[in-house]
Amino acid sequence: QVQLVESGGGLVQAGGSLRLACAASGRTFNRYFMGWFRQAPGREREITAIISASGDGTYYANSVKGRFTISRDNAKNTVYLQMNSMKFEDTTVYYCAASLVFSPATDQQYWGQGTQLTLSS
Repeated sequence: QVQLVESGGGLVQAGGSLRLACAASGRTFNRYFMGWFRQAPGREREITAIISASGDGTYYANSVKGRFTISRDNAKNTVYLQMNSMKFEDTTVYYCAASLVFSPATDQQYWGQGTQLTLSS
């Protein structure tokens, strides 16, 4: 069992930066691919970024490439999402997820509760 708790959401200005964090419980964090997803109202949940269990591989949705960076610290059981040059379309709820295999789909083993990100002009 893995429990995921996101933090770092809030209000940020367009063009600004913010870092989300996801803390995981359990001793097997370093076995999981970790992903960040996001879901806007009325839309399906979609992948934002994935990082491999060891941290040496990453995957990004086209919409965030070059602006967002996913990283992890296995010693701290934490995965991060650094978001730069933020746009209004980035305003949504962000979810952390864990999977034993690489998957950009929503068939993840574990989910966090989500953290809201809102952009202001």
